Amino acid sequence: MAKSPTSKSLTQLRRRRAGVVIPLFSIRTESGWGLGEVSDIPRFAAWAHAAGFSVLQLLPVNAVSGADPSPYAAASAFALEPLYLSLDDCEDFSAIGGRAALAPAARERLDQAVRSPLVDWPAIRAVKREAMSLAFDRFMREEWQKQRPRAAELAAFVEANRGWLDDYALFAVLHDQFEKSWLDWPAALRDRRPEALEAAREQNRDAVLFNEWTQWQLDRQWRQARDGAGAVGVAIMGDLPFMVGMDSADVWANRDLFRTDARVGTPPDAFSATGQDWGLPVYDWKAHMEGEFAWIEQRARRSGELFGIYRIDHVIGFYRTYFRSADGTTSGYTPADEPAQLALGEHVVRLMSRWAEVIAEDLGTVPPFLRPSLEQLAVPGYRVLRWEKEEDGSYRDPATWPEVSVCTNATHDTDTTAAWYDALSLEEREALRAMPALADLDPARAFDERVRDLFTKALYDSPSRLALVLLQDALGARDRINTPGTLEPANWRYRMPMTVAELAADRELTERLSEIATVAGRAGA
Repeated sequence: MAKSPTSKSLTQLRRRRAGVVIPLFSIRTESGWGLGEVSDIPRFAAWAHAAGFSVLQLLPVNAVSGADPSPYAAASAFALEPLYLSLDDCEDFSAIGGRAALAPAARERLDQAVRSPLVDWPAIRAVKREAMSLAFDRFMREEWQKQRPRAAELAAFVEANRGWLDDYALFAVLHDQFEKSWLDWPAALRDRRPEALEAAREQNRDAVLFNEWTQWQLDRQWRQARDGAGAVGVAIMGDLPFMVGMDSADVWANRDLFRTDARVGTPPDAFSATGQDWGLPVYDWKAHMEGEFAWIEQRARRSGELFGIYRIDHVIGFYRTYFRSADGTTSGYTPADEPAQLALGEHVVRLMSRWAEVIAEDLGTVPPFLRPSLEQLAVPGYRVLRWEKEEDGSYRDPATWPEVSVCTNATHDTDTTAAWYDALSLEEREALRAMPALADLDPARAFDERVRDLFTKALYDSPSRLALVLLQDALGARDRINTPGTLEPANWRYRMPMTVAELAADRELTERLSEIATVAGRAGA
């Protein structure tokens, strides 16, 4: 079970650190299956440490829907994505001969996925599902049915995680069977009638156990990966999505905690005359309060088990949630008034802070009270260099940013620094030079390694406790992870252009990043 932050982790809050940001699925290795896996974390962390980073921020690693790979609309707030299981490090898979046990067609499809420049989610899902089924069959024959020690270990894991695993394991089975949202399942299962649930569990006993076995294997690998990264001085930072998807185990199992007649979004603003509709369910805050926020705390505790530090995505949503009714007739904030919003948000953030070090994603259109509230809670919010401007439009000097903050210049939802800089006018580049940290910038110079290093140094020299750099920004690359509000084919499919070993072999890049971090006092923090 996770514990509240120790004195050591509280001390880390006061250190200036550098972190690198990459989705787990984006990590590429020589022996991979077409996407990053749990066992790749220590390999990437070893390079990160050599480059002066002491934090590795991953995007959410929650189980996702097969139809939508976005980690911010998860199918579970607790389960890990099964595709992140490292089968080559799975005892049951190795025992049957590893990849040689796959059918020739599956091996060919896997080879194509490995060569793909982008993550081929459908192909990897099909091949890995076949491989995991073979490994699980071996576990059933040799371990479960013979009641060997590993069977007892799985049973203990299931018992310890029953609060979320029971519902998720059955949900995943039924979702595969019906191949549609739980909202469209037969009424008895949709509405969770006890006799229907009991019959479904009995009829699908082995399939439910398969999902429990998968989460157990992931849990074992995750603990080893976290320890491995920690051994080289790198903390794994997670990302807690504000909400789960409507078609998720959590909404299906906890109907009273969510409004399914409304959807989360954003109000109209200067960027969008109609606002945004995210298609996600809305928290019923009154029900959460009556339940003493038990589900929210369970999420926080689970995140604390996985990560020593994590980002609270869209933190303003935990203060007030903008909603639209499904019929489009009603919209607004819940809670409706500012005192209630402050009370709710500060309670939730304090609750989350019990289980790990947290930072708050406070970007976008936010009310004036948010940053002062986070400052009072001593929770770092974001300072994004390209967006930090004074009222007259001039850039705010990073040297003036607060210590209790996280600084960056790009996120998974934005252009990389190289792409952003390419699109700037000469006038805007001149404005950047007004900042002492970028005084050496040559507005006529195209983005190159020197420009990249100037931006990295500007972030590192700021007082912010944590400076985050997208891997693409560390490389000076232009590939995006996601373009919000679009159905771009490349969304959530980005892969490193080289393997981790090839990245580590680029001594010039690694040593340059390490030098900048060392001079700024961030290396080895």
